[in-house]
Amino acid sequence: MEEKTPDLRLLEPVSPESLLPDASPPVWPLIAAAVLILLLIGWLIFRKNTKESAAVINRRKEAYEKAKKAISGIKVEHARHAAIQVSLILRRYLAEATNDPALFETHEEFVTRRDSLERLTPAARSACGDGFQQLAALKYAPEVPDVDPQGVVNDGAQLLETIHAGFRP
Repeated sequence: MEEKTPDLRLLEPVSPESLLPDASPPVWPLIAAAVLILLLIGWLIFRKNTKESAAVINRRKEAYEKAKKAISGIKVEHARHAAIQVSLILRRYLAEATNDPALFETHEEFVTRRDSLERLTPAARSACGDGFQQLAALKYAPEVPDVDPQGVVNDGAQLLETIHAGFRP
């Protein structure tokens, strides 16, 4: 077997310049600039959402005032006519306040649609479903129900209050 002989040559020393840190631009100012840009973008998005929220709140308030005035002006002799008018007013309110297509749907479509009234709290959504169910029973009864029409109007006004107060922040 042939043995390897050790290499005894002298190597050049390492240059001192290679031991110094790299002279590239410092990284901390770049990180600070990136953080500032991200904060600015976040602030702009928050500001935009705040403006949209104010617009949504104003639209909802206008729709509420309009619906409240319309319900207080209902004068009918039959519970069926009262239920029809209250239902139409409440659906128009929902369509204007939430951009929900409730005004253009049948009762079954509105109730079975999963995303209907997603902006309402669960309690308000439940009250809304029950209220529209009662109105549908009055509207579609085979015979004209023997119910006080003013009571239907009052229940509709109470449902409007519940829905309006039940929006999530």
